[in-house]
Amino acid sequence: MKQGKIWGTTQEVFNNGTVSVNHLKIKAGGYCSEHRHAKKSNQFFVLSGRLAIQIWHGNTKDETIIKPGESTTVSPGVFHRFWAITNVECLEIYEVRLEGEDIDRRTVGGIEP
Repeated sequence: MKQGKIWGTTQEVFNNGTVSVNHLKIKAGGYCSEHRHAKKSNQFFVLSGRLAIQIWHGNTKDETIIKPGESTTVSPGVFHRFWAITNVECLEIYEVRLEGEDIDRRTVGGIEP
């Protein structure tokens, strides 16, 4: 489903419950809100244009500029936003990262006598 945003459009093209891929078209000068994801990493892969990815570590802001064929990943829990230096087409890839134990046992394993 394609969604209009103030900065452009986003359309999910793949989702298997663990990985989601979105096709973004971002207008030059467009940017998203500063936000973070609790359990998802957020990778950006640029198809055309130049995209700045800004991340915050406390009060310190870092910026990475990516061009066609380049990508960068934001780890879960990190505040970030994108900002289009030019018109941009990119893929935004979310991956859920499971933390800690991922098993809930109802019984205990063993060996039959």
